[in-house]
Amino acid sequence: MFLKLLKTVSYACILIFLWHLIGVFGDEVKIVSVMEGDSVTLHTDVTQIQKYTEIRWMFGDKVITRFNVTTQQISNSDSPESLKDRLKLDHQTGSLTITNIRTTDSGRYILEMYEKIYLMKTFEVTIYAPLSPPVITSYCPSSSSSSSVYGCALLCSVFNVSDVTLSWYKGNSLFSSISVSDLSISLSLPLEVKHQDKNSYSCVINNPIRNQTTHLDITQLCQPCSGKVVLI
Repeated sequence: MFLKLLKTVSYACILIFLWHLIGVFGDEVKIVSVMEGDSVTLHTDVTQIQKYTEIRWMFGDKVITRFNVTTQQISNSDSPESLKDRLKLDHQTGSLTITNIRTTDSGRYILEMYEKIYLMKTFEVTIYAPLSPPVITSYCPSSSSSSSVYGCALLCSVFNVSDVTLSWYKGNSLFSSISVSDLSISLSLPLEVKHQDKNSYSCVINNPIRNQTTHLDITQLCQPCSGKVVLI
């Protein structure tokens, strides 16, 4: 009878352990996107921080800050020099703010909070470089077809970009687009319009959090071909 009870208790303990394990490690990863140079706050979503005795933030497998809730002491001694002066921890919530964020700060951040209740959260932070407005140029096609006489050949270009979409818009409608995820490449998207075209055109570059627009001035760019390239 005692052995049967012991097995039952052991089985229940294993189930409770597995339930806690799933609760800790089964939490979804929170995706955070931020522009280089901005600040980002990783929120604990905890309102009663007093339930915990210690809070620990990690970047990858390295501890970057520790907070002793009882003594209210923060230690950044183990954090990389590149991060140390840019970390701010909220004493009330344990949330972590990274200021003047850099592309090298991209990666996985892990929050661990200790006491009788154990909490773990994971954040995947992606940093995007600032976007410059697209450059629109006109050029004379090599062929001497009627389209080269009555039409205007244009290129919208961006340089040293990654994870962006480059698009031409006719009014508010998407006309054409191209997307890339490579690192630091140059990208161009062609367009041909008639000299007398009265529609408005614009070229837009965007990433998941920002965009930049350059509007086409047909009267300025679309001049009769003289062998010269015009840009705005």
